[in-house]
Amino acid sequence: MDFDLAPPTGVGPLHIGMSRRAANTALDSLRDPSSVSESDRPGQHVFRPSGLMIGIHCMRDMLEAIELGRPSSQTDRVLFQGVDVFALPAREVVRRMGEFTPIEEDPDDDASFIAPDLLLSLWRPFAADNEPEEEQGYHFSSVLLARPGYYDTPAQAAERLQQSA
Repeated sequence: MDFDLAPPTGVGPLHIGMSRRAANTALDSLRDPSSVSESDRPGQHVFRPSGLMIGIHCMRDMLEAIELGRPSSQTDRVLFQGVDVFALPAREVVRRMGEFTPIEEDPDDDASFIAPDLLLSLWRPFAADNEPEEEQGYHFSSVLLARPGYYDTPAQAAERLQQSA
């Protein structure tokens, strides 16, 4: 199954800003009923037979972020504008995403990247761009879509509140 990332809206039936109850129902709909994982946690995350993890983060009864973790097989793909974010090398993903939106290294972690205009981030535990056999560092391990302001510092959050008042 293909999961098309549509930041900042969401992915599939999961939409940023939906109620926690609706998010729980949408998350449950992404579970494969013929192969339920013992690692599933209702209201938190599900694992599909491919190994793809889909997680939700809710606060104040609202879906604020959706995280997808790299599958172990290609039966599930996570795409952004046709770019398979888990199958391609991390640097290739960054290069190709950069054709659509600004994307930058996370200032706190040079193995991770943020597309601030889309509220999208890509993570891997370490960078191994010249070592294809080092799966965890050569490919991204997770992608996160979030609501506006999700990455704000406290000062940025206060400024955002002032601007909306």
